[in-house]
Amino acid sequence: MGHLCSKHSTVVTADDRPKPQPRPAPAASPPAPVAPEVNSLAGSPFQSPLPAGVAPSPSPARTPRRKFRWPLPPPSPARPIMSAIMRRRGPVRPKEGPIAEVPEEDGEEPRLDKTFGYPKNFGAKFELGAEVGRGHFGHTCRAKGKKGELKGQTVAVKIISKAKMTTAIAIEDVRREVKILKVLSGHSHLIGFHGAFEDNNNVFIVMDLCEGGELLDRILARGGRYREEETKTIVLQILSAVAYCHLQGVVHRDLKPENFLFTTKDEDAPMKIIDFGLSDFIGPGQRLSDVVGSAYYVAPEVLHRSYSIEADMWSIGVITYILLCGSRPFWARTESGIFRSVLRADPNFDDSPWPVVSAEAKHFVKRLLNKDHRKRMTAAQALTHPWLRDENRPVPLDILIYKLVKSYVRASPFRRAALKALSKALTEDELIYLRSQFNLLEPINGCVSLDNFKAALVKYSTDAMKESRVPEILQVMEPLAYRKMGFEEFCAAAISVYQLEALDNWDEIATKAFEHFEHEGNRVISVDELAQEMNLDPRAYSLLNNCIRISDGKLSFLGYTKFLHGITIRNSNLRPQ
Repeated sequence: MGHLCSKHSTVVTADDRPKPQPRPAPAASPPAPVAPEVNSLAGSPFQSPLPAGVAPSPSPARTPRRKFRWPLPPPSPARPIMSAIMRRRGPVRPKEGPIAEVPEEDGEEPRLDKTFGYPKNFGAKFELGAEVGRGHFGHTCRAKGKKGELKGQTVAVKIISKAKMTTAIAIEDVRREVKILKVLSGHSHLIGFHGAFEDNNNVFIVMDLCEGGELLDRILARGGRYREEETKTIVLQILSAVAYCHLQGVVHRDLKPENFLFTTKDEDAPMKIIDFGLSDFIGPGQRLSDVVGSAYYVAPEVLHRSYSIEADMWSIGVITYILLCGSRPFWARTESGIFRSVLRADPNFDDSPWPVVSAEAKHFVKRLLNKDHRKRMTAAQALTHPWLRDENRPVPLDILIYKLVKSYVRASPFRRAALKALSKALTEDELIYLRSQFNLLEPINGCVSLDNFKAALVKYSTDAMKESRVPEILQVMEPLAYRKMGFEEFCAAAISVYQLEALDNWDEIATKAFEHFEHEGNRVISVDELAQEMNLDPRAYSLLNNCIRISDGKLSFLGYTKFLHGITIRNSNLRPQ
């Protein structure tokens, strides 16, 4: 490998996989079917995090990618998934799909329309060269431009076979990949896109040729791990590109070492993210449900079929863990075992070499591998983490700021008072990120308004933003049109309570915040009013026990923290019918 190529090569088909062997489930849990073991095993330098006494089997160096769609939620994410693969790639036609289907005569099954509308003059513009990679749906070749802007320039051409596009979903995946490559092209750490072409048999996607090999190859060449300073260089490039994608409303969904290519073979060559075949646009507040990606790098919420851009941050956490110690944080012999590990196990930070890894690096990885997606850092926040912080390095605009400020301006005065008290307890580490975001809004006389938020978004706007409807978030920020927000109030509006709860010093921050709240915001409140503030159903009032002090009718410390956090009602009997 080492060159830009289709990563569909790691998809395991029904013919390629060994037949599943039934295995009894542990007595402590109900029986569950076990997914078949992944074939194409190869030697791996990654250590197994299995408990002592459990013998690991060889683990694949590359992880099979997945994109599954279940018609109904399965009882367990570890459920066998071969039938889902066959539904996606097999002859069964999906019920829905944006691809037109052309009816056949004599009552036959309709055939798929595989015309994309791309130019058909690929042969006139490029001369194909040697093959540099092969995948399931096609292969990648070198090519040289024959005329135009790319005349004489060597590029990579990803050739996708139309014959292997057997479902409307597969055709739409290609359309979306080309669209995303087009709208994101231009960032220094994203693969450059030069056009898409087609003929009767193939789709040709022309991109930059990266000849330095995959990040995975370099990890293996180094015996499985990088030094800490070298890891920082790698992670900074990943975060820069991912922050740009997320601001545009694009989630990659398949971040792994195989999908990062070095531009040249030099040790200090820059990296580029490739393979947007599983990527998608995601609008404000939208949650995706497709189970996609690669088993070792998939986030817990993806397995639960409700996720957003935070899933990419989990994958970056897994990559960083591997770079620092040479082991996978979640490992098992079967795909179902990997899924269970992702959902239930905690990464090992005790064994070698973690004792000699800096505390800041370990804290960084733990913040990304938090199973609660709301507590993970965003890409922009990660760039201001103490492990990576550099005052001379610009911090990208964070779309999370828009979401949080939107909620703040629509909140009740009582909740805004609680958040203002919390903002006064922030440490300098949290303020560095908030100050960078405030400055990106280019405040006038120390204040920002709706115009500042609009101007900042326009500055970084691309066609991807329009596709993902990111600008729509401004429509619900209209109350800011009639007011100005100083830095102190901006901090109150742009802090995430969930992320603060993930900090080691959360108890100290909450205690200090409650002291401010007692002096400036606390007031007499009834259980009914508190329940309305928290959007609780009357049947959930019992959850507010001890939230209001009997002595004066004001919020207690417990009530204050619950009010900030909100209460997640998991008992279905308490949910409104």
